[in-house]
Amino acid sequence: MGGPLGEAELPLTLDRNGPGPLAAQLADQLRKAILAGVIRPDHTLPATRRMASELGISRGVVVRAFEQLAGEGFLESHGAGGTRVVIRPDVQRPVLKKPPIPHMQDSRPIIDLTPGRPSGIPFKNREWHTAWRKAVSEQGPTHLPPPLGTDTLRKAIVGHLAVSRGLAVQPDDVIITAGTSDALQLAVAALRSRREHPRILVEDPGYPTARRVMAAAGAVLETVTVDEDGLKVSQLATLERLPDAVLITPSHQYPLGGRMPVQERLGLLNWAAKHSVLVLEDDYDSEFRHSRMPLPAVASLPSTADVALLGTFSKSLSPWLRCGYLVVRGESGHALKAMREDLDTPVPGIMQSALAHYIQAGGLARHITRARREYAHRRALLLERLGARADLRLAALDGGLHVVLRFQGKDALQLANEALRRGVRMATLDAYYADREPENGLVIGYGAPSDLQLIKALDIIAELLEGP
Repeated sequence: MGGPLGEAELPLTLDRNGPGPLAAQLADQLRKAILAGVIRPDHTLPATRRMASELGISRGVVVRAFEQLAGEGFLESHGAGGTRVVIRPDVQRPVLKKPPIPHMQDSRPIIDLTPGRPSGIPFKNREWHTAWRKAVSEQGPTHLPPPLGTDTLRKAIVGHLAVSRGLAVQPDDVIITAGTSDALQLAVAALRSRREHPRILVEDPGYPTARRVMAAAGAVLETVTVDEDGLKVSQLATLERLPDAVLITPSHQYPLGGRMPVQERLGLLNWAAKHSVLVLEDDYDSEFRHSRMPLPAVASLPSTADVALLGTFSKSLSPWLRCGYLVVRGESGHALKAMREDLDTPVPGIMQSALAHYIQAGGLARHITRARREYAHRRALLLERLGARADLRLAALDGGLHVVLRFQGKDALQLANEALRRGVRMATLDAYYADREPENGLVIGYGAPSDLQLIKALDIIAELLEGP
C-alpha cells in the first residue's frame, strides 16, 4: 500500500539561479515523477507548508505548483485529506507531434472551380438579413413544423414557380425538403412501399451524388447513355425491363449542359403514363439561362404521368441552407406526401420562415436577377480567354454555373492534378460517368470565384494546355 509520501522519496532539486520560476521548476519535476511512476495514485503528497519548509522556499511557490498540476489533471486536493495523485503512470498524455511544415503549394490559397457552387451574394445583402430578423422575432410555435413544410413557404414557392418556371401548382402540391439528396431519398422510400429494391433509370453521364444517394437508400440503378440533350424516347423501347422511376435533368443536362427537346419530353411523359413510371425531374439550375429562354418544365406539360419536380435553393442561394422542395402530382405524389408524413420534416421551422419572408418580399427574384448578370459576366470572361482556342471544345454554356472543356492530346486527370499543384481545383469529366466509357475533359464551375480569381485560374489552365 502507499500512503503519505515522505519528502526524502521526492527527487526534487530547485535552482534559484536556473531558468524559469521556482513554481514552474517544481511543477515540472513533480509531473515527471508522476509520469515515471515514482509518485503513484495511491500516494498523498506532503502538505504545502511542510514541502516548502523542506525545500527552503515559500509556501506560495508550492501552492502555485500544486494548482498548476491540478489544472492539468495530475493532482486532486481533498482538503484535510491532503493532495493526491490522480493519474496512473500507464495513462500518459500522448506526445503532441509538431505538424509538418506544408509545401508551398499546400499553403497557398486554392481557387476552387469545382462545379455546383454559387456566389455567396445573398448572405451579404440587406434583404436576407431582414428576412432572418423577421423569422427570429416571430412568436415561436411550441409544436414541430408541419411534415410537408410550413404553409407560408409552400405558398411562397408556388408564387416563385409561377413566375420563374410558368408552373401553375397549388401549395398542397409542394413538399419542403432538405435539398436534392433528401428529395431523392424520399422518392426511393416511397417507391420501396411497392417494391423492396425499386429500379431507377439514370442518365450516364449524370450526377454522381444522386446515384450514390439512391443506391444507399435501397434502389437498384440502371443507366442509359445520353448526350448533351439527355435521353431519347427511342432508347426506352430497348429497355429489357421497365424501371419504377427515371431521373432526368432536362433543362440543363448534368454535366454536359444541353436541354431535352419538347418532343422528347412529351414522348417521355406518354411512355411514363403508359407504364406507370415515376418521372423525377431535377430542375437544379433552371433560373440561370444565358443565351436561350428556358423550356417549360416537364412537370408543367399536360400529361397523366406521375411527375415529381425536384427544386433546390442550393444553386439559386446557397448549398449551406440545405433546403429545397418537391412539386408532386398523381398517385406517386400521394405516396411521397404520405412518406414525408411518416418521416417528418428535416428542415427547421425558422429556416422555412426566413425563406418565406425572403421570397415574398421579392428578395429571391432580385437576387437571381443580380446573380444572372454576374454569372453571365464570368461566362464572358471564360469565353474571352478560352473560347477561341482551336484545341478546346466548350459545352454547357447556355445556362447554369459550369462549363465542360473537351480536348485531345492531354490527360484531363493529369492536367487537373498539375492545376491543383498551382492552386486551382477542378473536376474531371470522367467522374460523372457510371458504366459507359468516359470522355476526356474538365468540368469548371464559375459561380463561386471572384472575377480576379477566375481570370487567374483560366490563365493557369491556358498555360497548362500549351505546355508539353
